[in-house]
Amino acid sequence: MSDKYSRQTLFKHIGQHGQQQLMDARVLIVGMGALGTHVAESLVRAGIGHLTMIDRDYIEESNLQRQTLFTERDARQALPKVIAAENKLKLIREDVSIEAHIGNMDRWFLENYAQNVQLIIDATDNFETRQLINDFAYQQHTPWIYGGVVQSTYIEAAFIPGETPCFNCLVPQLPTINVTCDTVGVIHPAVTMTTSLQVRDAMKILTHQSFTPKVTYGDIWEGEHFQFGFSKLQRNECATCGESPTFPYLNEAKRQYASLCGRDTVQYENNNITWEILETFLYQRHIQYRSNHYMIHFNFNHHRIVYFKGGRFLIHGMTNPQQATTLINKLFG
Repeated sequence: MSDKYSRQTLFKHIGQHGQQQLMDARVLIVGMGALGTHVAESLVRAGIGHLTMIDRDYIEESNLQRQTLFTERDARQALPKVIAAENKLKLIREDVSIEAHIGNMDRWFLENYAQNVQLIIDATDNFETRQLINDFAYQQHTPWIYGGVVQSTYIEAAFIPGETPCFNCLVPQLPTINVTCDTVGVIHPAVTMTTSLQVRDAMKILTHQSFTPKVTYGDIWEGEHFQFGFSKLQRNECATCGESPTFPYLNEAKRQYASLCGRDTVQYENNNITWEILETFLYQRHIQYRSNHYMIHFNFNHHRIVYFKGGRFLIHGMTNPQQATTLINKLFG
């Protein structure tokens, strides 16, 4: 085995056998922002064999303060986050296998790309996405790790189907967070605290360590740190991990419009609008645009709009899907 991991294999809880388990592991990270970039880099440096990443966004200058793997050049080029992340991770370790997906995480994606992973790591800021991960993980008996960060606070918990209650059972006991980093900010130490906990539990799970997952939360600025167990919180009537699970979030109809949490942005999807159709339309309407290999950027009615291949739009400067409907109708008539 390479000397690259010599200091890690000296750690008594990993050793040569544990290192081989990490090198054989397949992990999915949902979201490639602050949490996702830190987790991805840590896992790649730890020797993870295969990493699948999905994110629907692109890099902006405001990301650079806390989202490692990205540079000012990436922001100027407005690269998709997963593409820039893949480029940097390959510089760290050439032998890592990476699948990078630009898009929205939904049931179709999970069923096509998450069936063979040993672990799912939540690096989002979206409650509904976490519920979808939770349903899929418990349906497929795949462990997943939750993480959240805002301002100077952090929270983390690992969920292991068959051993722990699910995220739904825990929600009533979680500290209430009604804000996002896009509205009240976030500091880098809170991010690294969250991801250190996530990566710790990931390494335990992937090396088959026996441990009792706990909720860990605190405030890095105030120096507060708390833990509590949740093994007794399972509800028999829970729709995800109860006696008769129905996995409701997996069975929800896909929405054409969706608000992005805290981003003043609405996502619109229409796979009938191809790259060629949009370019022709913008040219005929004399609407100026710029593009790279992945996206088209343009402005319409004082809103900045970004189009991704496959028919997905991010409409900035609004929060109401009905506003987006009106704007799209005006745009395409």
